Amino acid sequence: MERWTGRVALVTGASVGIGAAVARALVQQGMRVVGCARNVDKIEKLAAECQSAGYSGTLIPYKCDLSNEEEILSMFSAIKTLHKGVDVCINNAGLAQNEPLLSGKTEGWRNMIDVNVLALSICTREAYKSMKERNVDDGHIININSMSGHRVAPSPELHFYAATKYAVTALTEGIRQELRAANTHIRATCISPGIVETDFAFRLHNSDPEKAAAVYENMKCLKAEDIATAVTFVLSAPPHVQIGDVQMRPVEQAS
Repeated sequence: MERWTGRVALVTGASVGIGAAVARALVQQGMRVVGCARNVDKIEKLAAECQSAGYSGTLIPYKCDLSNEEEILSMFSAIKTLHKGVDVCINNAGLAQNEPLLSGKTEGWRNMIDVNVLALSICTREAYKSMKERNVDDGHIININSMSGHRVAPSPELHFYAATKYAVTALTEGIRQELRAANTHIRATCISPGIVETDFAFRLHNSDPEKAAAVYENMKCLKAEDIATAVTFVLSAPPHVQIGDVQMRPVEQAS
């Protein structure tokens, strides 16, 4: 990780869960991390904690609604002005809404596409532009995917979400191919966790907290820090090594 010291990483959805854990881990490794979310109060608190802990890096909170392209473009412009540009882009932000295919609301489907697919693609495009204009040839784009991007669980509330995550699987490989065709050594990786103990289930089942809690009580789940460890593992790989996908799930998870 030494070569990343002092360099800039963008982490989307950095206020809670996996995003917060990844942001903390990269700050510990000495990176300047721009953490964005719609609500930055928790990121500001995390930034203060990182500073108090004496970590060698810095966490910079940035308020951004990823469903709004203009806000994303404004964020990248600010990063260019204040920090020169992005060297690592961690597309972590994602959401699932309980909108089955046969009865779901279009608005919920659109929200998932806007954040899980379009925002990821826009951030990737802008991060690549930032790297290219500064002749950064060793950058990295990491998409936080899901095991739902590789198999469809028999859970109607997750079927549309799975479709967006299958898109992330395809997008990551497409990005890899385009980066290679551009004669760059910038790498693209997706990390696909199974069940991670965050507030994901509580957001999905917001009207049934008992059902949400049961998701995490049935097994020893992954922790957000486990995903952060996978991110640092991927970034630590030698520059000639292309890690395409890291699939990880609790030992007790069936699929």
